[in-house]
Amino acid sequence: MNIYIVEGSNTGPVNGRLAKAELILAANALNLNVVENAANADVIVAVGTGSIADTSVMGKKVYVVEDIDDVFANPKQIVNDAPNKAKVYEQTAITASASATGIKRIVAVTACPTGVAHTFMAAEAIEEEAKKRGWWCKVETRGSVGVGNELTPEEVASADVVIAACDIDVDLSKFAGKKLYRTKTGPALKKTAQELDKAFEEATIYQPTTNTSSAKSSNEKKSVYKHLLTGVSYMLPMVVAGGLIIALSFAFGQFQEVLKTVTVLENGVEVVKQTLVNELVGEPHLKQIGDLAFSLMVPLLAGYIAYSIADRPGLAPGLVGGLLAVSTGAGFLGGIIIGYFAGYLALLITRYLPLPKTLEALKPILIVPLLATLITGLVMQFVVGTPIAWLMKTITVWLNTMNGANAIMLGALLGGMMCTDMGGPINKVAYAFGTGMISSQVYAPMAAVMAGGMVPPLAMGLATLIARKKFAKAEQESGKASLVLGLCFISEGAIPFAARDPLRVIPCCIVGGAITGGMALAFGSTLMTPHGGLFALAIPGVVKPVGGYLLSILVGSVIAGVVYAVIKKPEVVAEEVTQ
Repeated sequence: MNIYIVEGSNTGPVNGRLAKAELILAANALNLNVVENAANADVIVAVGTGSIADTSVMGKKVYVVEDIDDVFANPKQIVNDAPNKAKVYEQTAITASASATGIKRIVAVTACPTGVAHTFMAAEAIEEEAKKRGWWCKVETRGSVGVGNELTPEEVASADVVIAACDIDVDLSKFAGKKLYRTKTGPALKKTAQELDKAFEEATIYQPTTNTSSAKSSNEKKSVYKHLLTGVSYMLPMVVAGGLIIALSFAFGQFQEVLKTVTVLENGVEVVKQTLVNELVGEPHLKQIGDLAFSLMVPLLAGYIAYSIADRPGLAPGLVGGLLAVSTGAGFLGGIIIGYFAGYLALLITRYLPLPKTLEALKPILIVPLLATLITGLVMQFVVGTPIAWLMKTITVWLNTMNGANAIMLGALLGGMMCTDMGGPINKVAYAFGTGMISSQVYAPMAAVMAGGMVPPLAMGLATLIARKKFAKAEQESGKASLVLGLCFISEGAIPFAARDPLRVIPCCIVGGAITGGMALAFGSTLMTPHGGLFALAIPGVVKPVGGYLLSILVGSVIAGVVYAVIKKPEVVAEEVTQ
């Protein structure tokens, strides 16, 4: 007989494990087979009270031993009694307690492409709305620094509903068997109350795919745009690291003569030697590290686009396709194209390649990676690489030689796009373009993108200072935070203002962002890192020229802030109009 032993949520970290160990020893003494999952078990023993985190036991016969002392007193008796005393397990304790108290329990996961602003702002909005309603809530963030405020199995098991507010592909396997509602960070941030209501109305039982042959179910299809954002989110840390390291190499290069050599006397003869400082951090060494980091940007972009489409089977062909995009000169544009090709190719092979059942297990680890990688590599080399490399070379030459009206128009376009939806699709398209051009050593577009993206929060913060009486107390406090977020290049700091007064805020920001972007490129500004805001200026050489760049941000922010301060209706008037 196969027996599976599991702990309840209220057993405690020590007692539960000790009791489980006692039962395993007893089962072994009785020549019973202890298995690792409920699917292979003839009977299941649950130690202690509370919910069971392993949702695979739902609907199976489970013998729940509530008093752990009984286990320590006679574990063999517990094992012998299990087949006769086991009952079909239904997780009713949580829902019963929730209905009795009227307190709902929700858990959520938030994730955005950059993992900086929307991730945490959406989490805060969900927690605040739940708090207003008197609900218990905990939100796990999947940000740029990894998982934050991680949900425990017990918290997941006790939740009435799970909300996944994610703009990118994230692992949700821990929520198997739970009612899950999918949305994005934007609605979760701007329409939090409606999203929480919809979560309880529209949530469905989440069942992750257990094998790659059923890669993505029809109700979990993601948009082409979301695949791109997934790739960008994984690529972004490499862009930041590579750009800043190369900038550091240039900064050290400015002091090359000081660091480079030292004159010493050997046997009365002056000998010039390299200093240890130069050996460790000299320009060639740092630049090599930065260049290697940059060389991984496009492979990561292509690999995780493919991963978003086809899950793990798409990763290998996507990474290889991205490496070939770099070697053929196709750059980030080639990486995007081959990433989609590799992902959908792996998905098609996974779903539709017929194999005997004896070979089905080899599909995800041998057949799909082999065929998808081989075909992707050949297509990149003989079909996609050459024309895309020519196109990238043409774009690079045009951007590098661009000046005058053309530069101003491009800067105004990128700056205005960054302010249109403040972290939404239009904003991310401009951001992805600027980030991608960094991989081709074209740094002007990113200057317009970052400068323009800083305008909305800076402008709104400035408006709350200029026309303080027109803003409610809460908005005045938001204005202070908005100024700080603007300095950090977090456009989302203006979202509370845009959500409350979109017809005035958004046009003002677009105008200010366009002016900033146009001025930045008119000054010939370049930026070597895709994030950091004004704090990136701490490293010499990241931004050039510094004066023109800062002036562009100042002028655009002041214009947008002053115009909005003038046209905004006082808060009292606005409330009367709303009523």
